[in-house]
Amino acid sequence: MVANFSFHINPHLFKKNPEESAIGREIVSNSIDLINNLGIENFTFKKLATKIQHTEATIYRYFENKQMLLLYIVSWYWHYLDFLIDYKIQNLAEPKQKIQEIISILSQNLSETKLTSYYNMAAIFEIVIREGNKVYLHTEVKEINKIQLYKPYKDLCEKISLLFQTYNSSYKFSHSLASTLVETSHLHIFFTENLPRLTDVNEENKNSYTHHFLSDLIFKSLN
Repeated sequence: MVANFSFHINPHLFKKNPEESAIGREIVSNSIDLINNLGIENFTFKKLATKIQHTEATIYRYFENKQMLLLYIVSWYWHYLDFLIDYKIQNLAEPKQKIQEIISILSQNLSETKLTSYYNMAAIFEIVIREGNKVYLHTEVKEINKIQLYKPYKDLCEKISLLFQTYNSSYKFSHSLASTLVETSHLHIFFTENLPRLTDVNEENKNSYTHHFLSDLIFKSLN
């Protein structure tokens, strides 16, 4: 399935909606590639301006700073993941099947989902894995939360939590388990590739390890 996804991103994240112009989409697209290659610490609007052959002032007309740009990219991912889950589970009848499908989605690289965009899906996934928690693990988290910039992430976890409750209505920690599932999936994909001694991965189970670990974690908690 090929689609140019356009989501309703919180307008507090940008000064001018980048989805409404070619230069805006170019800024986001090239930011994704640069942040993926350099990391958010080494990424600057000056480097982005050089890459896209526009002025820094042009970029600042769209985004206040690189933190907001990063949060825009991560927010796009949360919206996309929410859409992907709906798309994948829509024809599944049983709550267990739906949970299993969500675990499968969270266990794979975004570029393996067979849905494409004009943005680099593999790079977005890498950014979320390596930089995603930086959008809320900082001193301004409460102020950012007040303007609901984390709402798509909360909505995503709420959707998963409701499925857990449907599967087992007596389970008391569905919201905590939902956020744990999302965060743990990202961490263990990273650990498997970079810090394998923090996991139980080996050469035989490398391709399936994260999926099997998450399935074991979730269903042993819910059952």
